[in-house]
Amino acid sequence: MRHNQEVSDARRHLMAVAFRMLGTVTEAEDAVQEAYARWYRLEPGERAAIEVPAAWLTRVTSRVCLDMLGSARARRETYVGPWLPEPVPASAFPVSAPADPLDRVTLDETVSSALLVVLESMTPAERVVFVLHDVFAVPFAEIAETVSRSPAACRQLAGSARKRARETAGRFVTPGEHVRVVRAFGVAARSGDLAALIRTLDPGVVLRSDGGGNARAALNPVYGADRVARFFAGVLARRPELRLEDHPTSDGPGLAMREDGQVVGMATFEVAGGITAVRLMLNPRKLTLWN
Repeated sequence: MRHNQEVSDARRHLMAVAFRMLGTVTEAEDAVQEAYARWYRLEPGERAAIEVPAAWLTRVTSRVCLDMLGSARARRETYVGPWLPEPVPASAFPVSAPADPLDRVTLDETVSSALLVVLESMTPAERVVFVLHDVFAVPFAEIAETVSRSPAACRQLAGSARKRARETAGRFVTPGEHVRVVRAFGVAARSGDLAALIRTLDPGVVLRSDGGGNARAALNPVYGADRVARFFAGVLARRPELRLEDHPTSDGPGLAMREDGQVVGMATFEVAGGITAVRLMLNPRKLTLWN
């Protein structure tokens, strides 16, 4: 009975692990579902012999994610337009395990799109090791079994991944300044004040929109403050029923685009002085948590 409760309670933790490894809710759900399927395929005696089911499920989920990461890279080569991580509400995937703060990035940043984009540049093994150790404090000895590497090799993988993650996290402004700039962007966008919108943007800003072939979106990145401002204003002008709503996301304040009662888009931002990146999610398959 205790095992059953622990297995049931592990789902939220497993989703948090899988999402950070895979970057989309749907893929994370698939990985967790496969881990549970493998648990229930065990013989009753095999399940009873597992002392910590949550740890077993975390290992299996991580192995499934490792396999999925390899095939995901091939799929994304044929993806329609830019591929972006799925934007999620601020409290969607909290970290549930303690860890040494000297060996990890800030918790609030471990599910940000900026970090998930950095993770995309890592090898599958680097990504799995970083997420398990630096985010969820899993010992290297346990991770080694998951990725079929030695603990020393896992330590090296984590070190290289951590360096990239910290470089990314260190580029941005304080949370308060981030909020101020994004709110100014939202006010300007709602008012249609193009000049004010441009002032919130860094001259080198880039906007990427992800439609995934399921919604109209720019197939290539949009560069420069003037072009990004005009592109964003154009989206709103073409859809006069669209309403912008402030929502906290894992990237700080975001702007949800609501039409006919449904969120049809979500804009999240990177800020370093002005807004340096706009990520516009329009793919309905990656807006599942908002509807």
